[in-house]
Amino acid sequence: KTTVFGLNFSSPVGLAAGFDKQAKCVRPLFRSGLGYVEVGGVTPLPQPGNPKPRLWRLEEDKAVINRFGLNSQGSHAVAQRLREFRQTEAEEEGKVVGANLAKNTASEDAIADYVAGVEVLGPWVDVLVLNVSCPNVAWTKGLAGDADAMTRLVKAVKQARDALPPKIQAGGGGYKGRERPALLLKVSPDLDSEGLASLASLALSSGVDGLVVTNTTSSRPPGLTSPHASQAGGLSGEPLGPAALETLRELYQRTGGKLPLVGAGAVASGEDAYRRIRAGASLVQVYTALTYEGLGLVGRINRDLAELLERDGFTSISEAVGKDNPTSADQMAVGKGALGSANSAYPPNSGILSRWRGSKSWQGTPTHDTQNIKK
Repeated sequence: KTTVFGLNFSSPVGLAAGFDKQAKCVRPLFRSGLGYVEVGGVTPLPQPGNPKPRLWRLEEDKAVINRFGLNSQGSHAVAQRLREFRQTEAEEEGKVVGANLAKNTASEDAIADYVAGVEVLGPWVDVLVLNVSCPNVAWTKGLAGDADAMTRLVKAVKQARDALPPKIQAGGGGYKGRERPALLLKVSPDLDSEGLASLASLALSSGVDGLVVTNTTSSRPPGLTSPHASQAGGLSGEPLGPAALETLRELYQRTGGKLPLVGAGAVASGEDAYRRIRAGASLVQVYTALTYEGLGLVGRINRDLAELLERDGFTSISEAVGKDNPTSADQMAVGKGALGSANSAYPPNSGILSRWRGSKSWQGTPTHDTQNIKK
């Protein structure tokens, strides 16, 4: 168990958005041992997303490419299902529900769409995630590159969240340890250091509650062998591991450990989860690994993570957060520099991400141009 954002989680292992887009499987998903289920992405109005086929398994690479294009049945349909879930299991300890918010691709008003998502879904969830990093719709690229637009959007969404009615008792919404749902931003692994610095500054100054690190990538790392590797869309799974982990490390440093981070991307074992916690994550999310391992993976991660924490003398998850990635404040407190874990596959300051981002493979090829994907 762990407490993050003022919420009690029965497990630090959650499910990333994109698996249960329409909130149809929330109850059985929790039975697998998950402590957190994030539904969506959810758009205000129904939209079909991109034409099929739009999902490929890269079995040789233990990866997936999707270009769903935010297919959604709309916020009202999803809210109704979440309301039904809350009315039957509203206050059961440790079942944290999140909603990933997105705008309709045909909409010209991003702020209005995100605010509508907050107003419709906010009363029925514990966490709201602002999806501004989906690689399968062109508008997120422009938003990520416009600091002023991003600031205005986050400010408006936070105001809408703050205007929600305070905590509703059992049988209504219920935010457990909070009066209103936590607000998180979801980060792209394709941002350079300047972009990460800007986003960290925004997160700290705007008063959001945390970051989800990371989304899928539109780039392709070296070494992919699947014949589907050239498909356009967001890549997830094992090949995303180095970029997701180093992006997590960098954001933990840039935020000074002041914001809880959710580590997502290539989490497929207890060791993967532990590595991200020691790099700065307070929670982790799985997705692609479930494609290959099934829901039994969740229980294995929980058991292995508990053993690793006990092995290293930690009595709680919070004690292990950032242990391989001390901030400057941490270093001043102990009077020494950062030390990487001997078990870390990607040691701190390894330069993996810098080398990858500098390569043609990181920057992508013309086949990954999101301008050619249906908005």
